[in-house]
Parts: sequence; structure tokens; C-alpha cells
Amino acid sequence: MPALWIAHVNVTDEEAYGKYAKLAGPAIEKHGGYFIARGGRYVQLEGNDRPRNVVAKFPSVEAAEACYHSPEYQEALDHARDASERDLLIVETSE
Repeated sequence: MPALWIAHVNVTDEEAYGKYAKLAGPAIEKHGGYFIARGGRYVQLEGNDRPRNVVAKFPSVEAAEACYHSPEYQEALDHARDASERDLLIVETSE
């Protein structure tokens, strides 16, 4: 079953986060993922507001999790850790 990687982000250092974004995209693509929403308009109805919202679709929960733990994504993540406040989850779709 496909899975969605959903990130809610507050960027605190644009330059460092830009380095993360540049490396994260290819890592996600390498694991079969692709972006279906990145930034853009949103409506916060409940919970904590994070102004950057990203959704990527993967072939499976396992593929999304493998991406997260991959050396390529971890290298990207090194740039995001001190440059953002993030919530990230993977959820299986019902497709």
C-alpha cells in the first residue's frame, strides 16, 4: 500500500534549510517518493501551526522509512536539525 510522508515545519534558518531541501529531494526520489505538496496554501484548523507543510508519496511505509534512515537523507537532515522545528510522520494510505 502507498504511504504519505507528512512534514509540518517551522524554518528558523533559511540558508541551512535550503541546503537540506537541496539534498532531501534526490534522497526521496531515490526511494521511489515524489512530492504531492510542498509549501503552498493551507488552512490550520487544529493543533500547532507550522507554516511549511510537505507531503511526499512513497510506494509503501517501508520505502518511506528506508528513505528516512538512508545515508543520503540523514546527510540532508543534518542541515535541517538546527534550522527548523519539525514534525514528521509516515501514514499508509487506503488506496
